[in-house]
Amino acid sequence: MIRANTLQITPEILNFIAELDEFKGAWQALGTLAPERLSALRRVATIESIGSSTRIEGSKLSDREVERLLSNLEIKSFATRDEQEVAGYAETMELVFRSWAEITLTENHIKQLHRDLLQYSEKDAHHRGKYKTRPNNVAAFDETGKQVGILFETATPFDTPQRMSELVACASEAFSSRQLHPLLVTAIFTVVLLEIHPFQDGNGRLSRVLTTLLLLRAGYSYVPYSSLESVIEQSKEGYYLSLRQTQGIIRSDAPNWQPWLLFFLRALQQQMNHLAKKVEREKIVLAALPELSMRIIEFAREHGRVTISNIVRLTGTSRNTLKQHFRQLVTQGHLALHGSGRGAWYALR
Repeated sequence: MIRANTLQITPEILNFIAELDEFKGAWQALGTLAPERLSALRRVATIESIGSSTRIEGSKLSDREVERLLSNLEIKSFATRDEQEVAGYAETMELVFRSWAEITLTENHIKQLHRDLLQYSEKDAHHRGKYKTRPNNVAAFDETGKQVGILFETATPFDTPQRMSELVACASEAFSSRQLHPLLVTAIFTVVLLEIHPFQDGNGRLSRVLTTLLLLRAGYSYVPYSSLESVIEQSKEGYYLSLRQTQGIIRSDAPNWQPWLLFFLRALQQQMNHLAKKVEREKIVLAALPELSMRIIEFAREHGRVTISNIVRLTGTSRNTLKQHFRQLVTQGHLALHGSGRGAWYALR
């Protein structure tokens, strides 16, 4: 399945990989934003990812509606299928972000992630976390919802367990042997998984969760801060075209991985570029702050909290001047005020 001699590594592919790896190496320096700003970036990216990944599969919820739903996620009661799918995707992504180091590439973990994705989907209760038992070829439909043709045939229910076992074993070996770059292994794993379509439903969403997991395990730690799913949603026509072009001959002796590899690497490049621009904007905002305001933020970052008295002792600046700086930092969203009067203190948002 994943063999170096079936891949044509073109200069274009090498350039994509080199650019992505350069950003991966530079992220430690780029990521020196204050924790609260990184947290804000991640929250926005997570909302975009959840909204885009579920809309690709037919959900109608906007990012704003997704954000409202996430703010009440603890309710655990969702009126529509769209809301059920968003809630499942949100909790699964949070699990991956929190525990990616412990989630190895195994069939059991893949099934668990599928179960988690569909945990709130009532109509999927009978098959979540289980390989398909009925054919699920990918079909094309007209405007009325009537099926007009088969885009490509997926693995049969009978063949699925063996093909999944082979896929996971080959991918694990490719990652450990390092004969192929991990970005190429991740791309090929994803397109073969979608060609197998191992579960009755939820395969597209699962493939994007697994892509994030594999990228994090390969050291691309910036992934949670920029949405790959939104890039795919904005290029949905190219996404499906590249899948069809590659999947049609995956099982042949000479599979053509190029259409999918180029789409996948180009999407990762766009994800990277979006994040680089966001980081630069954040740095410009912070760079525009007065030096005294920056010292207040640095003190809060180092000690977890800061008071006006702390900065009076540190800098000798008058309390009235400092009150203006603290007030401005709260207004701009850099600090949060806790308490009042003489007991007031501030922390990073």
